[in-house]
Amino acid sequence: MHTTASRPPTARFWPGLLLAAALAGIAMALGSAFPLIGGAVIGIVLGIVLTTVFPPTPRFVPGIAFAAKHVLQASVVLLGFGLNLGQVARTGLHSLAVTLVTLGVAFLSAWAMGRWLKVSGKLTALIGVGTAICGGSAIAAAAPILKPEEHETAYAISTIFLFNVAAVLLFPTLGHLLGLSDTGFGLWAGTAINDTSSVVAAGYQYSQVAGDYATIIKLTRATLIVPVCLALVAWQAWRHQREGGGGFRLLPSFPWFILWFLAASAARSAGAVPAAALPDLHDLAEFLIVAALTAIGLSAQLRRMAAAGPRPILLGLGVWAAVALASLLVQVGTGQI
Repeated sequence: MHTTASRPPTARFWPGLLLAAALAGIAMALGSAFPLIGGAVIGIVLGIVLTTVFPPTPRFVPGIAFAAKHVLQASVVLLGFGLNLGQVARTGLHSLAVTLVTLGVAFLSAWAMGRWLKVSGKLTALIGVGTAICGGSAIAAAAPILKPEEHETAYAISTIFLFNVAAVLLFPTLGHLLGLSDTGFGLWAGTAINDTSSVVAAGYQYSQVAGDYATIIKLTRATLIVPVCLALVAWQAWRHQREGGGGFRLLPSFPWFILWFLAASAARSAGAVPAAALPDLHDLAEFLIVAALTAIGLSAQLRRMAAAGPRPILLGLGVWAAVALASLLVQVGTGQI
């Protein structure tokens, strides 16, 4: 007979992990059927609906919390296998000016509009990071550093998703109206649309060349999650000191999983990972990120999300519009279109 004391410490995580994994499997299947929405958003929605209608009992809580933090970090590490640093370096110089300007515009506009709309600092930062870099993946990388409330992470993902859909529907039509070349549209889509899947969808609607170029630009932009995460650690330290929190311990707050993300990218770039394994690693990364975001949905409080009202969505709209316009203006200014 096994007593609670004799059970391994990890046993308490299994109920919550299995619940998150089961819902993630459903979300992945639905995401394949409705790719414009995607498994990550469906997972969050499933988690929120379940926890609202049938709140999980306390035995599920440890595993849900573990998935929301540690599985989330593991998914970001696995995403590193999708980046070929050599290809990123070759493309990066051409798109560097546009990428850096749009990054700066995203954070400045998020900061200014967040203060004006009175959106919480962490939710503002999550929306800014998601818009600036790579949507849900960037939010997943930033969340362990910022330590927002679960409802803030869920709201940020939902806001980013809304404008991903808008971009897929609007960008190709706008690109044709503006007379953008294939590479010009690819650069615009790759620097101004948030999520990789949405970049791919919009790019290939425009043309094969635009889709190929937009995808490479987007992967280049994704590498900026590393310096951005380090900057967020510094920002957290500054806030801690300003609020009189005493000595800030850097090592426990350092995003070590980002270094593993770089190691995974370096291994892929050096050819140390068999090419045949890359699709499986991508699928595993996608499943883990859906499971982690589902766990965040299970932890979210719908009433607190509703209490925030439309202000975070207005913030997302303003930042998204500012980034899209800035990308076009830099291309015009540098003679690329």
